[in-house]
Amino acid sequence: MVDSEATPELPSNKELKLAMKAFRKRLKLTCLDDESGMGYGATSSGQRSRVVAIEPPNQYSQAVWQELVKQGRLKHDGGGLYSLIDT
Repeated sequence: MVDSEATPELPSNKELKLAMKAFRKRLKLTCLDDESGMGYGATSSGQRSRVVAIEPPNQYSQAVWQELVKQGRLKHDGGGLYSLIDT
């Protein structure tokens, strides 16, 4: 008897590498956007961004993000948010 649901394929190493690059870029841009908001002007205290988790880029499947969590490269923070593992 054949299982009606096919087992999902594991993402390729190239796809995982590209997904991590896209994740880091989105995190960096999100932090820069947060830092450039109102109250961070030349006369302000120059606070750093408090963004630590983001929603990953949607051009990659959920399986990619789950595999990166399994490999210990990302942390799932709940609510669809992921953060980088401190190394």
